[in-house]
Amino acid sequence: MRFLKLLCVTVAAGALITTLAWLPDGLCFKGGESYTFFCGDTSKNCKEVTFGSSAAASLGRLTLNDVCGECAFYHEFDLDNYLKSVNGEIVFVEELSDSVNYYCKADLPYSVILYGEEINLHVSIKDDGVKAASPIIFGGY
Repeated sequence: MRFLKLLCVTVAAGALITTLAWLPDGLCFKGGESYTFFCGDTSKNCKEVTFGSSAAASLGRLTLNDVCGECAFYHEFDLDNYLKSVNGEIVFVEELSDSVNYYCKADLPYSVILYGEEINLHVSIKDDGVKAASPIIFGGY
């Protein structure tokens, strides 16, 4: 009986470790220094829930309802390579005094309509880092 209990615990632990190893694949962005989920049904009632890593975000995502977008912060981000990885294309660029914002179409699960275009990816590049979000960065940056 003791052997059977030990076997069950071992199998359960193995299944949990395997599941945790696969979880990050469900995120739109990998390797971010922090990771935010946008929860709600519009940008007006959007709540932000932030995690310190992709691994924590993968697990935390399981506890969230009404997720309408995702965002990751990076100190360095290769926009061209990321666009290739999600079959993305830049639709329009917005240059501000402190940032350059790229609004893109990409194979990502979230979207909004901006200026008559479907946008799935928003990348904001500033001196102190980069935020990449799908569909857009809610709440400003």
